Amino acid sequence: MRWLSLFLAPELRAWRGEMALWKVYWGYGVFASALLAVLLFGALRHQQLWLQHGLLAVLLLYTIWILISVWRCAQHAHPRWRFFARLSTIVWAGNALMVLGFLELDLLARLLRSWSEA
Repeated sequence: MRWLSLFLAPELRAWRGEMALWKVYWGYGVFASALLAVLLFGALRHQQLWLQHGLLAVLLLYTIWILISVWRCAQHAHPRWRFFARLSTIVWAGNALMVLGFLELDLLARLLRSWSEA
């Protein structure tokens, strides 16, 4: 367990709000989320339903983690950047909820359709 906490030390610092806002926002928020989205788009393109379902679950959990981490790390930032980070976090949460929700509904409909055809 100790090695896991050492491996995830930066992520734990972000969760506690102890990292620089720009690192969490741009590195974990924008860059890492974009990489996860690319994986999801690949699974969508290749019609890999179970991979899509798994990636949607990962994206949901990751989105919850990053939104809370950005919010907490914004506490120590300049007031202007704190306002921007928290406002964009609220917008990001709404967008993620709608996108992930509609993708999951579509995926469930396709899974049910494929089961009924079998």
